[in-house]
Amino acid sequence: MWEESGLDLIKSLHKADTLIQLISSGGIAVITAIVFAETGLLAGFFLPGDSLLITAGVIANPANPNHLEGFHLPWVLLSLNIAAIVGNQTGFFLGRKFGQWIEGREKSSFFLNKKHLKNAQGFYQKYGVFSIIAARFIPIFRTFVPFSAGAARMPYRKFLVWDLFGGTLWIQSLVWIGYYLGQTELANRLDKIILLVIIVSTLPVIITAIRAKLSKEVLS
Repeated sequence: MWEESGLDLIKSLHKADTLIQLISSGGIAVITAIVFAETGLLAGFFLPGDSLLITAGVIANPANPNHLEGFHLPWVLLSLNIAAIVGNQTGFFLGRKFGQWIEGREKSSFFLNKKHLKNAQGFYQKYGVFSIIAARFIPIFRTFVPFSAGAARMPYRKFLVWDLFGGTLWIQSLVWIGYYLGQTELANRLDKIILLVIIVSTLPVIITAIRAKLSKEVLS
């Protein structure tokens, strides 16, 4: 029962109508909090990231019918940029402090999912510093890779440089895409655009999971 209601909540959070309502009621503050939680707190892995940024860009365009007064593009970009970078920094230092403890836990939970953490660790180990940038565009990985980097004792200066670049690239690219969509007819098909973005962005997660399963079967 709880799992079903949880899945329903996650699905609703990635729908255009829900995102528009969230932004309309909470403005820049609520999207900033969501981006921070998704990138910095392990419990935020299920929150909307890419879909939220695109929707925020759409609403920031004055030509869009859903545009909010005071919801200006420069402030949106600045706030989200700060949230994304500070979020990753938080995840990194949480990994430094609690990484070994979580890895040593026998049981996993919805909010401390060792499977997600293990996949993120494999991604980080395979791609190194590039994973800090790439993970920004991949759901779940953008939550767990900074934590994995901290747990693996990645040099902080190196992490900071790649985090600044990756966070800025992620925010700027998706918000600007949404902004330009906001003045076109495609804004009326936002749900379909969000669905496409979710499918494309989750492909690496699916591929990683399949590879891990196949490797396990071969070893057994």
